[in-house]
Amino acid sequence: MSRSALVGNVTAMLEDAGFVVSDRCAIRPKSFDIAARRGDDLILVKILGNIDAFNEATGHEMRRLGTYLRATPLVIGLRSRDEDLKPDVTYFRHGVPVLSPDTAYNLFIEEVPPLIYAAPGGLYVNIDGDLLADKRQDREWSLGQLATELGVSRRTVSKYEDGMNASVEVAMTLQELFDAPLTSPVDVLDGADEVHESDSTPDDPDADPDDEQVVAVLTRAGYSVHPTLRSPFKAVSRDDEDDDEEVVLTGHSEFTKAAEKRARIMSSIGHVTHTQSVYVVDRAKQESVDGTALVERDELEELRDAAELRKVIRERAEHEEAA
Repeated sequence: MSRSALVGNVTAMLEDAGFVVSDRCAIRPKSFDIAARRGDDLILVKILGNIDAFNEATGHEMRRLGTYLRATPLVIGLRSRDEDLKPDVTYFRHGVPVLSPDTAYNLFIEEVPPLIYAAPGGLYVNIDGDLLADKRQDREWSLGQLATELGVSRRTVSKYEDGMNASVEVAMTLQELFDAPLTSPVDVLDGADEVHESDSTPDDPDADPDDEQVVAVLTRAGYSVHPTLRSPFKAVSRDDEDDDEEVVLTGHSEFTKAAEKRARIMSSIGHVTHTQSVYVVDRAKQESVDGTALVERDELEELRDAAELRKVIRERAEHEEAA
C-alpha cells in the first residue's frame, strides 16, 4: 500500500469514528500528517508504512506539540523492519505511542483499547494490583503460594500487587488461576504514561535566525513562543496572561504560493485544535487566507500587546467570512 493510500485510509477511519480531521500537512519536513478531534480528545497523527522512519527529532517535536496544544501525539504504521505490527499492541518510538491500523480501528471505531504494550524484553500488560491482591486473599493464598504457581519470586508477586506490570504469559496464567481478567487497558489517549515512563518534554529548539525579530515582538507582547522545526507553522505562541491561555499558530516568510499553502494548512489545523493562526509577511496583498490572519512585519512591530494581536486576528478572520 502506498503511503498516500494509507493516509487516506486512516483519515477515513477517523472520520467514521466521529473525528473532525484537518487537511493533510502536505509539506516537508513535517512532524505530523493530520490533526483530529473528537470531543475533548485531540490527536496529532504521523502515518508511516515503516515506523523505523520515525526519528528522534520528529518524536521530540510531536511531544512538544502535544504539550503546547494539549494533544496526544500518535503514530499509525504498518510494520517495523520486515515484520508487521501486531494487532492490539501499543508500541513506542521516542516516547510516542505507535499503533497498527487494525489496533487504531479497534480503539477508535470499536472502542476497544489495546491491552498489550511492547517494551524491551517482550510484550507486557497492566496488572490491576488491588484486584489481584483481593483475589489471592479470597483464596487464602500467601504471596509464596501464588509465586510458586507463577514460577516467580515472592517479591515479584508483591510488586505485581503494588502495580508493576507483567508479561503476557504471566497475565494469562493469572487469568487461568483466578478465572477472571486482572488486566487494564493501555490508555493511549492519555499518552500511556502508566506503562511508558518517558523523559520530560524535550526543550524547545532555537528559533530560526530569520524569525528572531518576530519572536522578539511576540515575546514583548506577552506571548510565550515555542519554535518548531518540522511543522507547517514556525511556532506555537501562548498568551500566558490570558485566563484561557489562548494559543496562536504563527508563521513567517515572504508571501509566496508556498506561504499561502502553509497558511491554508494552518487554518485547517487551527480549526481542529481550537487555536488561532497568524502569518507574518513583509508585504500582504490581502488580509487573511482561509481564516489565517496576514500581518505585515512593520504592522506587527506596532502592536503593543497580545490583546491587540487577538483583535487583528479576529477582525481579519471575520472579514474573510463576511466576504
